[in-house]
Amino acid sequence: MSDYAADKTDRAILARLQRDGRIANVDLAESVSLSPSSCLRRTKALESSGVISGYRAELDRDEIGLGLTVFIAIKVERHSRETSDLVESALIACPAVVACHVVSGEADFFVEAVVPGLAEYERLLLDQILAIGPVVDARSTFAIRTVMNRGPLPVDHWKG
Repeated sequence: MSDYAADKTDRAILARLQRDGRIANVDLAESVSLSPSSCLRRTKALESSGVISGYRAELDRDEIGLGLTVFIAIKVERHSRETSDLVESALIACPAVVACHVVSGEADFFVEAVVPGLAEYERLLLDQILAIGPVVDARSTFAIRTVMNRGPLPVDHWKG
């Protein structure tokens, strides 16, 4: 959690950048009623504090041939920091894995992966996920259609 003390203007900057990360600083400044230098200073402070963790292009999964999204609930055999580190490292190394969460409940990890189709999913499951030593079970759910795939994250509540 960041020690950054946010105000209404910072939240407006964050909300705007989430909608358009490529916006020019002068346009961002105008949209949040700041001078360009003040806006740039605030944006740089949000970046250096870790609140803004990066910028990236969002790609259309279907357009780049990754039409199958699968959610995989993974169980491991023993719970320890070593087990968690091993599983996390192995999942991070899988390019098809786009999100991974440590969860409570029946599963220990919840993974989102994207692949071109079922054959590639089978290879991911058998050759990579189930090959991770402590993994004892993997239950998959396939997305039929994606209604929404990204933020923006709500920032109205954040006080820093």
